[in-house]
Parts: sequence; C-alpha cells; structure tokens
Amino acid sequence: MKRIVEYIKSGRVLVSDGAWGTLLFSKGLKPGECPEEWCVSHPDVVLQIAKNYIDAGSDLIETNSFGASAIKLAHYKLDHRASELNESAAKISRTAAGNEKFVLGSIGPTGRMLIMGALPEEKFYDSFSEQAVALEKGGADAICIETMSDIDEARIAIKAAKENTGLEIVCTFTFDRTRQGEYVTMMGIKVPDVVKAVLEAGADIIGSNCGNGTVRMIEIVRMMRDTAPDVPILVQPNAGSPSFVNGNVSYDETPEIMAGYVPDLIRAGANIIGGCCGTTPEHIRAIKNSVLAYSG
Repeated sequence: MKRIVEYIKSGRVLVSDGAWGTLLFSKGLKPGECPEEWCVSHPDVVLQIAKNYIDAGSDLIETNSFGASAIKLAHYKLDHRASELNESAAKISRTAAGNEKFVLGSIGPTGRMLIMGALPEEKFYDSFSEQAVALEKGGADAICIETMSDIDEARIAIKAAKENTGLEIVCTFTFDRTRQGEYVTMMGIKVPDVVKAVLEAGADIIGSNCGNGTVRMIEIVRMMRDTAPDVPILVQPNAGSPSFVNGNVSYDETPEIMAGYVPDLIRAGANIIGGCCGTTPEHIRAIKNSVLAYSG
C-alpha cells in the first residue's frame, strides 16, 4: 500500500471512521469500565464496530486504543497491560481493514498535565513509546495522536512515535470558540500556533477532532490550510451539539446534515473527513457518498 500522504497528494479525498465510544456504550459498555479492555474481553464486539465503518465506506479506521497509555490505564490498574491492549486493538482494526484500507493507531491524551509537574517528561515519553510500538506491531499504518490540547504533551507523543516506529504521524487538536470568534485550545493556544508547533515536531498530517460540530470545523480547517498550504488535513467533527433526551445523550446533526457540509469542508482544505462524538456508520456512509459525488 502507498502511504496515506501519497494517496492525498494524488488528489484523493479520504474518509475516516466515526465515534467508537458512542457505539461501545450502545453495545453494553458501562460507565466506569475501561473501553480499551474490551479489545481482549469483547474482541468480537470491537471487530464488528470496525467492520461496520469499513462497510460504510471508511478508507481509514482507528483502533480502540484512545486511552490505552500506561499512564491512563493506571486508573483501572491495567497499566501493566498497555502493550497487550494496544497490540490487540491494532490487530482487530487490521482484520477489519484488510490490506486495502488504512489503520490509524489511536493515541489520546494521558489526562495528566505536564505543566503541573505531576510526572516527569520521561514518563510521558516512555508511555507513548510503549503504546506506539505495540500499535505498529499489531498492524497500524499510522499513529493518530488525537484530541490534544497541550502542545508539550503532543510534542512528546509525536517524538515518541517518530523515534520508535516507522509510521506516519497524524496529530489533531480540539479547539474551543471564544466570544471574540477565535479558536483556541484549553491552554489558550490559537490554531496557527498549534499547526506550526506540531509540524515542527514532525507530524505528517494535522487536523482537528471533537469539541465542535461541522460548521465550526469548516472555519478551523480553513485556518489550518491558510497556515500550512501543502500539509494534509484530517477533520472529524462531532455530530453537532449534544443534548440530553430521556436521560440519553443525543446529537443534532443527522447523517444528511453532516454530509451536506462535505463540499464546504473540502473547499476549506480538508483531505480526510470523518466524525467524532455522536457519529455512526450511517453518518460515515452519508459522508462517503457526498465525497464521491463532489469528486465526480
């Protein structure tokens, strides 16, 4: 297979997957359970989720390893199983993807802030290295360092992945919109500064996921493209805004609504389009059809 960046340079717009947590909870994951442990205890359920996204038209699917760093797994007393869970997650997604689709090894934030000094930098590096190595061993094609808000933590994750694997590196951040209409991370860093920092750290693909519905993501993608004219951009919006209906979380962007924004995302500069919280295989199927219609 070509590398992801090569596919994008050939002019293709790729489609990634949607939410994993949303579907795991629908399959019986309980609040307080470790989602990543399901890669071992419920591998058939995790595999079915991955297959559902492939069947819906995903060109890339992630792994059920978002919170599988040893640092984060310590909360469940599973830190000693970090390599096992990450490798299992990658193997499951590899099985679903076959040899024709890409697997993105998901690495999320640890939940610990470097600025607080609770852990030494080496601890972060070692934890991210262990995760990335196991994901590569399980069959991932790229590492997706996602939903980040701390540039220092993202830099360490990128460095760990680049120095310990031969995989492409994707790095996405989550942004909040200020009253002045600017988009900043939880740490107050603006989009252009985030883009420059992660590219300097060595990311091959940049982007944004979570935190915003599709309309706001169009603005964020446009800012990223203005800052980095030639770098591939991945975007995974939430399915709009969440609300509670009969005790359950509901999102207001239907598959048709999200798909309707696809041409705007592409014109803004997006090269890979998928979904985050609230999105389902039905959303991805609609997005895929919209991408195909736009591409002719």
